[in-house]
Amino acid sequence: MKKLEIFFYFLFLTIPTIEAKEKVKDENIILPDTSIIDIPTSGIIDYYGFNFKTRFYTQGGVLTYLNFGVMERLNLGASFMIDSLIGANSPVRMRRPEMHVKFRFYDGGIYLPSLALGYDGQGYYYDRDLKKYMEKGKGLYLVGSREVLFPGFIGSAGFNIPDFDDNYLFAFLGISYTIEDKFALLAEYDNLFHSDSKERFNIGSRIYITPSFNLDIAIRELGSNDKFSNGWSRKPERIIQLKYNTSF
Repeated sequence: MKKLEIFFYFLFLTIPTIEAKEKVKDENIILPDTSIIDIPTSGIIDYYGFNFKTRFYTQGGVLTYLNFGVMERLNLGASFMIDSLIGANSPVRMRRPEMHVKFRFYDGGIYLPSLALGYDGQGYYYDRDLKKYMEKGKGLYLVGSREVLFPGFIGSAGFNIPDFDDNYLFAFLGISYTIEDKFALLAEYDNLFHSDSKERFNIGSRIYITPSFNLDIAIRELGSNDKFSNGWSRKPERIIQLKYNTSF
C-alpha cells in the first residue's frame, strides 16, 4: 500500500501549479523534457521539432533515439541499439529498431497534471539466444507530469503494460529539479507493483550546455546485485546521454 500511496501522491498532488517550461518562442529557454532517465514524461516536442538522443551504456554499447513532432500534440520516433560499438569488445551487433509514439491529450489544469498516452518498445539487455530484452520496454503507457511544491520541481508518474501476452500492469514515478535552466537533478523508481519483477531505482544529473543541447550522467539500477532470468548479472550501470533539440 505504501508504494501505491506514494505513486498517487505524485500523480494527483492537489497544489495549484503552473505548467513547467511552457512552449515559448525565446530560444534562450530550454524545452520541456520528454523523459527523465528511462521513464517518459508528458512533455512533447513541438510541431516541426526534432530530437536526437544518444546513450552510451555498458561494454561500449550505443543507443540512439530519433523523435519528430509530426503534429501539434503527436510525436513519432524510433530507436536502435548497437552493442560493443565503442572499445575493443566484439562482435559489434545492431539490434532491431523500436518504435516510439506519444500523444499529449491534456495540457493540465489547477489540480490535474498534463497527460500523455504513448508506446515505447525499446528495452535493455537484449539476449540474442532468447530473442528478447531482459528489461522490457515501457510498451503502452499513460503518464502525467506537473510542477509541484516549488518552481522547477517536476513530478511524473504513470502506468504501463510492457507485454500484452502477460497483461501485467506496471507503474513508474520520477522527479526532476531544474536550477536556473542550467542544471537538473534526476531520480526515478521504475517497474513497480509486482513482487516478482525487478524494480529499478535510477539517479542522475542533467547539464544544459545550451538551451538545445544537454548532457546526462546517470546510474541505473542503483543497489541491484542479483541476476536476470537468463543468468546474466544485474548490477548498477553507469550511462552517459547526449541530447540535441532543433526544428525544421
